Amino acid sequence: MMMQVAMALKPPSFRILRKNPQRFRTSPTRIRYASLSVWASTESLADPPPSLFLGYSTRTDFPILHQEVNGSKLIYLDNAATSQKPSAVLKAIQYYYESYNSNVHRGIHYLSARATEEYELARKKVASFINASDSREIIFTRNATEAINLFALSWGLQNLKQGDEVILTVAEHHSVIAPMLDTAKKTGAVLKYVSLNEDGVPDVNMFKQLMSTKTKLVIVHHVSNMLGSALPIEDVVVWAHDVGAIVLVDACQSVPHMVVDVQKINADFLVASSHKMCGPTGIGFLYGKYHHLSAMPPVLGGGEMVADVFLDHYTYADPPSRFEAGTPAIGEAIGLGAAIDYLSGIGMQRIHDYEVELAKYLYESLGTVPGIRIYGPAPSENVYRAALCSFNVENIHPTDIATFLDQQHGVAIRSGHHCAQPLHRVLDVNASARASLYFYNTREEIDNFIHALNDTVSFFNSFK
Repeated sequence: MMMQVAMALKPPSFRILRKNPQRFRTSPTRIRYASLSVWASTESLADPPPSLFLGYSTRTDFPILHQEVNGSKLIYLDNAATSQKPSAVLKAIQYYYESYNSNVHRGIHYLSARATEEYELARKKVASFINASDSREIIFTRNATEAINLFALSWGLQNLKQGDEVILTVAEHHSVIAPMLDTAKKTGAVLKYVSLNEDGVPDVNMFKQLMSTKTKLVIVHHVSNMLGSALPIEDVVVWAHDVGAIVLVDACQSVPHMVVDVQKINADFLVASSHKMCGPTGIGFLYGKYHHLSAMPPVLGGGEMVADVFLDHYTYADPPSRFEAGTPAIGEAIGLGAAIDYLSGIGMQRIHDYEVELAKYLYESLGTVPGIRIYGPAPSENVYRAALCSFNVENIHPTDIATFLDQQHGVAIRSGHHCAQPLHRVLDVNASARASLYFYNTREEIDNFIHALNDTVSFFNSFK
């Protein structure tokens, strides 16, 4: 028996499936949504896999996705740069400004007390989301870039000295490389870079080779924003701690997409950005073990970061206030808290499992495009690959690809160096195109993207 579901209908929610499994007990049943066809057994329908509905069931929460761009239905594949925001986040920010807009920590009236409560609740939500042991270990910053700079200007300048070694990889984001180059210039520390192995990913074995008693800091990405590869962070942390070094993890491409447990990882510091995890722009965070934070000097002086001020000196407040001078991004923090509520409601493991399937489908689908070169590892049972692909097509500039996709097909991808120029130089290319997915993307969108990309390639090849 076959059950046909009209394209116009919303996919049934997981709650409906669980409450009424008998409605869908057809063995086997074929369910069709647009171009998506999945064979499902009786057992899987009783508790359907995330690959069946997650992209479809969440899309209604994102108003921006339901529009046309240049005459075509928008296909948004630039999530590694910034994610879209669900209605729950937009409403939380609007409600703050409409209902209890006030400064925090400074007033006893109702609005200020309410704003302070919600602002600090957002900090607790971040701490819980990454399993920090204490909310005081979360420092709000404008973004991950500012978080890394705060670390470099505080911990870096205080602790690094002439001849100390800092280990990075050639695949780091400019937000890591630039502040560490400045710090090394000021302190005399030496930067050492882990290169790529024959598989085109950072060479894990080289971490062990570079580490020594001179190593004071390891600062690396968790997931590469260009290669889509992941580092074995727990192992790197163990190796670093064995030689007395500390570790800062750039988790901008992992926190939004998987379960990240800072206590399990045991990294000393970690940074992430709100805007890549369904939250607003203008806020990110630095996680740091409290004993490190309490020993670090502030970077900015002014209101909120002081304990006592005299005419000839002042004393620091305890973390996190020490590092949050001035009026903070209150509405943005509340929006980040709402984003965390939203992601937690879906479940980060469920998001991760779904994106693993999307990543494999994207990689394999791109591989069918003539003349394409995809950077980073091929996904497999043993190799994790994030749901993003940076690529080039022979004899076509990536910016031409991105422009044509946008103007002719309404497909939004990224082109350029993705704030990873050193990595592009290692790969001997000036730029690349990048398609990056999130849990609200679907296989149907990937199919449409591949169709559009093939059309783009054919168009430019017609001039040869």
